[in-house]
Amino acid sequence: MIKKSILLPAVSALVLTTASCASTGNNNPHEDNDTLENYNRAVFKFNYQVDKYVLKPIAEGYRDITSESVRNRVNSFLSNIKEPLYAGNHLLQGNFKQAGIEVYRFAVNTTLGIGGLFDVAEGWGFPKQKTNVDETLASWCVPDGPYFMLPFIGPSTPRAATGLVAETVFDPVYWATYNDANVRDKITYTYWGVKAVATREQALDLLNELERGSVDFYSTMRSAYLQNRKDMGCRNADGNAQTYDFDFGIEDEDEAFNEMEDE
Repeated sequence: MIKKSILLPAVSALVLTTASCASTGNNNPHEDNDTLENYNRAVFKFNYQVDKYVLKPIAEGYRDITSESVRNRVNSFLSNIKEPLYAGNHLLQGNFKQAGIEVYRFAVNTTLGIGGLFDVAEGWGFPKQKTNVDETLASWCVPDGPYFMLPFIGPSTPRAATGLVAETVFDPVYWATYNDANVRDKITYTYWGVKAVATREQALDLLNELERGSVDFYSTMRSAYLQNRKDMGCRNADGNAQTYDFDFGIEDEDEAFNEMEDE
């Protein structure tokens, strides 16, 4: 039954990765070694069309019919659901204090914050610190691997893809409804659908700006994705992280992106 919960997480991950929301690490300076570039560009073009004709219009409609206040409540609720995952990953990274804070945040916001609709804990001086399995693996010195594109998901690496699968398997919503298959499927699909739309809405302005300023949108998105992975890496005995710098410059225009725009 776990397999049935993977499709919609994959769709939502398309937004999460292309919007560069993950603040994970990179042990491999592989931006200049896009050995799968032909494949990656083909998949990027496919994902672009899916987003252009399906996800983006829905996100724009969602923005049109809701107020900013409503969207903030939805985003807060969705973020609160992931607090147990944040806590678990902080624990595995050896960040025990922050793990405790995340547990406290989840307890306070789920109760006093009405299921997480309001971030009461942050107002009390306990801000959240997002993290994930990808970042945990990086702290354990697991190599990142080559950059590649996944259909419906977007930019990834072997380590990032492994983290995505792990987080899908251990998703709190899935396990909270595990004992009732009918309820589990309805709630899980609804949750991931709402999450995909809400996350895409948050990224509307950013991605529109990146696309308008790009002569090669594929290269720009690849650079953005890798740039946001560079600050976290393998931690040595002194607790320092190895980091690599990636150029965020815009590369020359190519025929692949022109063809994508023409369509």
